[in-house]
Order: sequence, then structure tokens, then C-alpha cells
Amino acid sequence: MRYKMFMRVSEAQQAFFAARRPRKDSPHTTDAYRRDLAGITALLLRELDRSPDDLTVEMLTAQALRNAFGAFADTHAKSSVLRAWSTWNQFLTFCVSDGLLAGNPMGAVARPKAPPLTPKPLRGEETPEQLLAAAADGARRARDPWPERDVLVIALGLVAGLRAAEMRALTARSLVGRQGEMRLHVHGKGSRDRSIPVQPIMEKIIEEYLASCRRRFPQQRFGPSTPLLRDRAGEPIGRGALEYLVKSCYRWAGLHDRVPVGANLHALRHTFATRLAEDGATASEIMALLGHASLATSQNYIEATGREQRAAAASNRTYRALDGIV
Repeated sequence: MRYKMFMRVSEAQQAFFAARRPRKDSPHTTDAYRRDLAGITALLLRELDRSPDDLTVEMLTAQALRNAFGAFADTHAKSSVLRAWSTWNQFLTFCVSDGLLAGNPMGAVARPKAPPLTPKPLRGEETPEQLLAAAADGARRARDPWPERDVLVIALGLVAGLRAAEMRALTARSLVGRQGEMRLHVHGKGSRDRSIPVQPIMEKIIEEYLASCRRRFPQQRFGPSTPLLRDRAGEPIGRGALEYLVKSCYRWAGLHDRVPVGANLHALRHTFATRLAEDGATASEIMALLGHASLATSQNYIEATGREQRAAAASNRTYRALDGIV
């Protein structure tokens, strides 16, 4: 036990990621863990005046971690501090279970309260339809316009509620089922696969997109298991390129002022969930369709947009007085 406590923190972190491999975390999740571990580790090195080769697991005391997280909180948002706290709690829990530490010191590090999860759908009742119409008309004046791809990406967000990573993981084989009963098989966050019913129009949109791919890249072969979404060079589209595509669709459609700050592509997913709630979907139905890990997350949409709240507000007797004077 004593020998293990002198293991370098860098080696312990490598062991932590090796132990997580069977969980099949998404690349995005793994990258986030690495950033959180690296950010706090850098502050620990400064706090303890150590080099990476000198920082051992036994030096991860409550006092050192409190000081590092305090410095981290000075330059980061509450949500970032909370995520880093969670990452380090998981890492140090692993250290305890692997015999590297006698106890987890994170219990002595203040944990910020989680900010309330507020849905961020597109503003304006007709905004989603206006966005789709503009994309179909080729409003996005890119260097190489590709309306078939723009429409597909926006539709995947608005009628299937897909995350960016889920869109990028799609293949032609992801659309399954009989004619008129098609479903989109999605490899979701946390390896939670789900199947989303889609209408026949989505099959047509995908067919038109694939036809445009064959016209653009006649030398390439698009098999059923190759990534569906492509960039202008015919390669699988990257995360940044996908975000930029959606952002530029908003701008060219003249709808950028209707996108909540920081939402961008995720605003499409939130719009999908919000419309489900407004049309009477239950929290469990929203949870299944969006691939939420917690029912509480799905419940947020109902609490924000539920018909009951609208009916309660409409029953306010003051409205009758307004009717009489306007």
C-alpha cells in the first residue's frame, strides 16, 4: 500500500482511463475528463511547487485540492468547476478502490451547486420552419453551397433531437425499418442506444443527401457502415465544422438573434424536446426519445412548457378585464 501511494499522479491518471475503457466513453467525454484532470493538475503543480515527475498520489491532500480548486474557480464558470469536481471525485474514488489512497479527499473540497437546467429552444413559434425553408432554398451562401446536407443536419436536430456526436456517428444503416415505419437508430451518450421513430420524409431527405454525395464525390464509395455526414472534401465531418454549419445556417436565414446564447446546434435538440412537451409528451417519453440519463432532466421541459402552466396562466381573471378595454 505504501509503495502505491508514491505512484506518480500522471501514472494514476493513465490507470484511471485504462480502467474506464470497458465503459466505452465517447471521445468527447474522454477529452473533457482529460481537460479537467490536466487543469487541476497544473494548479497542483504550482501550488506544491513540483514538477510532473515529482507529483505523487500521496500529495493529493484535502488542503492541496482545496487551494487548487479555489484558483480554478477564480477563472472558470460555476458549471466548469462542478464538472471538474465531478471528474476529480471519480478519479480519486478510483485511486481509493485501487489501493492508491486510503480515502477520497474530495469530500473536503467545496462543491458548487448545480445550476438549474433551463431549456434553450429557438425563440419564435415559426423559427424552426423558417430555418428549414431557408436551408432548402440554399440561403446559406457558403463557398460551396450544399442545401441537401444543411436540410438533413437541421432536420436531425429538430425532428430527432440528436446531439452533435450522435449526428457524426450516423451511417446509412442507422435508418432501419419497413416503409412507413422507419426508425433512426442512434448511438447515444454514455453508450445508451435508442431508436427514434421518423416519418417517411426523413427517408427522402437522407436519400436526396446521399444522391448529392454521389454527385459531388463520384470516386468515393459510400457504404452502409461509413459515416453519413461529410465535409466539403468528402471526409467525415468534424465537430467544429458541424457547429459552424448550423451557426452559419442561422446567420444566412436571418435568424441568429433567435438563438439562445451558447446553444447553437443544441438549440435544435432543445426545440425538439420543448415541442414534445408542449404537445403533451410525458417525461418518460421525452427521456426515451432524447436519451436522457435522468428522468429529472426530461421533466425540466415539461415544467418549463407544460400545458397545465399555460392553462393556469390563461385562467387569470385579469384577462377578462383586458378584453373589455382593448
